[in-house]
Amino acid sequence: MSKIAKGSFLILIGNFIFRIGGYIYKFLMGALLGPSAFGILTFTLQFQGILQVLAAGGIPPAIAKYISQYNAIGEENLARATIYVSLKIMLLLGIILGFLIIFVIAPFLSLNTGLNETMPGLLYPLQAVGFIVPFSVLVGAFRGAFQGVFKMEYILSTRAIEQVFMIVFAVLLVVLGYSTVGAVFGSVIGFFASAVLSIFIFKKYMGKYISKSDKNHRMSFHEELGLAKKIITFAIPVIVTSLAEMGIFAISTFVISYLLGSVFTGYFGAADPISRFPLIISTSLATTILPAVSAAFSTNNRKLLNSYVSLTYRYSMAIVIPMCIGISMFSYPILKLIFPNFTEAASVLSILVIGMAFYSMFAISSSIIQGVGNPRIPMYILAIGTVATFLLNWFLIPIFGIVGGALANTIVCFLIMVPILKLSFSLTKTKVPYKFFIKLLIATLIMIFLILIIPQTILGLILAIVIIPLIYLLTLIFLNSFDEEDISFFLKFSSKLGPFSVIINNLVKLIRFRR
Repeated sequence: MSKIAKGSFLILIGNFIFRIGGYIYKFLMGALLGPSAFGILTFTLQFQGILQVLAAGGIPPAIAKYISQYNAIGEENLARATIYVSLKIMLLLGIILGFLIIFVIAPFLSLNTGLNETMPGLLYPLQAVGFIVPFSVLVGAFRGAFQGVFKMEYILSTRAIEQVFMIVFAVLLVVLGYSTVGAVFGSVIGFFASAVLSIFIFKKYMGKYISKSDKNHRMSFHEELGLAKKIITFAIPVIVTSLAEMGIFAISTFVISYLLGSVFTGYFGAADPISRFPLIISTSLATTILPAVSAAFSTNNRKLLNSYVSLTYRYSMAIVIPMCIGISMFSYPILKLIFPNFTEAASVLSILVIGMAFYSMFAISSSIIQGVGNPRIPMYILAIGTVATFLLNWFLIPIFGIVGGALANTIVCFLIMVPILKLSFSLTKTKVPYKFFIKLLIATLIMIFLILIIPQTILGLILAIVIIPLIYLLTLIFLNSFDEEDISFFLKFSSKLGPFSVIINNLVKLIRFRR
């Protein structure tokens, strides 16, 4: 359990830092490229993400699973073989797909689908993605191996190198005049540096984790095929889920690119990453709740399971909902501050971020359902959601423009949230905390009223960030929204904050005084 706790904490911190790094990259690219070129980059990044998932084939999680499993049962030779068989599969996939991207897929998409008219200059950035894929799948294989032996710090090291090199070289190449191609080649250099570091870490430090294996042991070709089949079989649901999840977010970009062109794609691409900021909270909670729910469910500890589920929903909604509403209502000054050349996307951001509130609940519910042993349910719902996203985008974008893309995403996020939210409560037999939700609604309505009387300017945004959270929290306390279980959690949390614990301790005193 200590390994899991340490690993989860490291991944949570890493996810937060790297999400911020991603915002820095897009902020810099938006400032340097302008709407049209940034629209081409937005399309290319979505294209890159999907192809990386296809090239990896969902294999990194399978590597982690089987390395951990074989080491646990004393089959160290199989653990070692898993690494090398997976590397062979992924390198083969990466090289083949990279070749196809450069010489077949990129030319076809940019020259034979009509995109050459709405997205001129798309060919070379798409071809540059072909150079990323072989390095990215190599890095993915090693990260799966690191995860399998619970060395999350190795994963964070490779991600840090990747992001630093990507940002530095992307900025340098764009400044030198290479535009969108330079921005994409920043990623090529980032993944190359990460691959070099991964190989170094594997050779220098991973030996002790597979030291019990016989280095002279060699599997027959038939045995390798059997192991490869097992790895791929496990990976298929993973890749389907990943592609469906990416599709929900990427389809709007693709349809806008095809129908409206690069400038409007750039506007949508500026609003999209800001709208996803609340997902830092929900994905972090989703990451930690899965092993916790799994442990409570496997030991049939119903009380602990109900506590985990109830607290996770309450805290996530208490944080994510006001955050999404705040971003929605201050969309114009936020864009003016972060993407000053993209303020035309304010209405898109206002709508998209509400969809992220729905998707946050979906992400947390998915982890809960996976934790109680139903991993295919989220996959099916996401697959249906992907189809619905395409249909709605194709129908709404010609009518409402880029706002139609935002509406399509938000509608689909709501539609996939409803069934999985209901299933998470029914499968865990947890009561819905209706009283807390009603109090949360009252506090949120008060917050909305206060935001309406604050000027929609950058100064007003700063004022709201300082004042609104305090009033919102005091409203929840005044409404007796927190119980003894919350107080116990706050006290445990404050013990890890050092000198900042005084803030939580005073908050607990205020809650107890009100109670």
